[in-house]
Amino acid sequence: MELSEFLIELQTEIRAEVASSADSVDSNSAFPEAVFAERVTNHMSDIGMTFDPTICNYTAKDGSAVVRLNGYALSDELDELDLFVSLYSGSDHVETIPDSDTTKAALQCVRFLDACVRGKLSSKMDPSHEAFELVATIEATYEELDQIRIFVLTDRRAKTKTFQDRDVQGKTIKLQVVDIERLFNHLQEGRPRDELVISLEEIAGDALPCVWVPNPTGEYDYAMTAMPGETLRYLYDRYGQRILEANVRSFLQQTGKVNKGIRDTLRDQPERFMAYNNGIVLIVDDLTIGKTRAGGPGITWMSGLQIVNGGQTTASMYFTKKKYPDTDLSQVMVPAKVLVLRSIDGAAEEALVNDISRYANSQNAVRQSDLSANQPFHVELEKIANTVYCPDGVGRWFYERATGSYKVLIEREGKTPAGIKRLKTAIIPPSRKIIKTDLAKFECAWMQRPDLVSLGGQKAFQAYMALMTQQGDGTIPLPNITEFKNIVARALLFKAIYKTIRREYPAYQANITAYTVAITSRLIGKHLHLDYIWKHQGVSRELHDQMYIWSQEISDYLHQTSRGRMISEWAKKQECWEVVSGKTYVPSSDNIPELENL
Repeated sequence: MELSEFLIELQTEIRAEVASSADSVDSNSAFPEAVFAERVTNHMSDIGMTFDPTICNYTAKDGSAVVRLNGYALSDELDELDLFVSLYSGSDHVETIPDSDTTKAALQCVRFLDACVRGKLSSKMDPSHEAFELVATIEATYEELDQIRIFVLTDRRAKTKTFQDRDVQGKTIKLQVVDIERLFNHLQEGRPRDELVISLEEIAGDALPCVWVPNPTGEYDYAMTAMPGETLRYLYDRYGQRILEANVRSFLQQTGKVNKGIRDTLRDQPERFMAYNNGIVLIVDDLTIGKTRAGGPGITWMSGLQIVNGGQTTASMYFTKKKYPDTDLSQVMVPAKVLVLRSIDGAAEEALVNDISRYANSQNAVRQSDLSANQPFHVELEKIANTVYCPDGVGRWFYERATGSYKVLIEREGKTPAGIKRLKTAIIPPSRKIIKTDLAKFECAWMQRPDLVSLGGQKAFQAYMALMTQQGDGTIPLPNITEFKNIVARALLFKAIYKTIRREYPAYQANITAYTVAITSRLIGKHLHLDYIWKHQGVSRELHDQMYIWSQEISDYLHQTSRGRMISEWAKKQECWEVVSGKTYVPSSDNIPELENL
């Protein structure tokens, strides 16, 4: 697929989503720019570039200057903040955006941040505005923020993708652009690591001495080397969680026994780190073997870098140096095994990477909930989705177990532009695609755990897998066709009410949706005919209207019970669900077609 084709496909999907969210010309339908921003930030979150994002559109004046924001993402520890500002054209042609435009947008977002810190916005902003919670948080906790980045998102091609850092009230603000070209590079292969190109000669000052072991008949070649501690610190500082995307664990903080040991060795005995540490395992798409200054073989360049074992070690380099600036990483060397993956079948490569990650990680116990899409449950769900047709006998649903597999299937089965168009409009449109993190949201909400849904896609997925494992003997039962249809019905129910909530509520839409679905499950779930929803491929107007009534009550209860706390944070607590679910709700209507006789 070419960039121009990718752009047309993206714009078509955005227009379809905007159209589907509007029931009338007078409704406050989703703006294309907001849909675009949501798609890009969700992708950035999926690949580890940012945290779970929240879309909120705010434009105002600070004096004569414009301040602007389209979304944000805040780390769980409230110490890292990403702000997003969008420049959306909606064009079907690849256009170039001037640096002056992206710079202007970035500076408008910088002014937004500065106005927050100075307390200029919270006093005049309506507390019900979707951005108010962020404004109050920045004002109250700005001193505790360790990293702040501003991303300009655009569907045009930008010449400059990184701007000079800015200073806001004593903190350094990093400015970047995620343009259509960068997004295309991420998505075209379904492998976000493609963009990570590392020159060791530039970063480490020399090629890394290595032992090169080619394996012409195998799935990979490999090299044995040692990575300087300062190089690992730099890589984590620049790329963050992106270089750990294939790792089964995120950084587990420095409170665990192993990570405290890493920190203490870095602080007290850096020269012994290589002797004490088991080393790291990296996978790369390609590398170049050259010469070190001493004349021996050495790795000069790598692309598609991922650390599949050693994420704790890598992150500890960064956080230890950050907390203790006097830490001398120049004496630290880390044993490293570098695997160069050969071009093999995508599914086979995914399984290989998953196995490498799982078996290599032994420093901290790997829980069942850490493992992802290669679980038999997800593989079977994908197989069923590919063989079960909708009641019309033509269309079907798609379960995207692996990132990018939907696009691969469309292009493989469509073959021609006309065939691809037919697949995407009549047979498997994007609206009938369920990705694994969305599955977790739909199911956790129906399992009456909206607090888990409120944690965001990635954490909800881990929690969902843990819940499924705990229900039986430690293994997840494989789904059958009936269960697949029920899953689709629950997805349709969630999507239907979310579309209305997104249009009707200015803030906390995701929380209100999750709690509304959960209360629906609690009040009438046992009597609800999911097969009715499957057969009609949607919920009845009567059920939808009933859920909307409950959503209004949910919204009121969330505000009442938060007691001044951030509602999005309050909604993440199981206590919140216990309190809200104990409230009184309007009885369900008697004329809902999906219900049995009560």
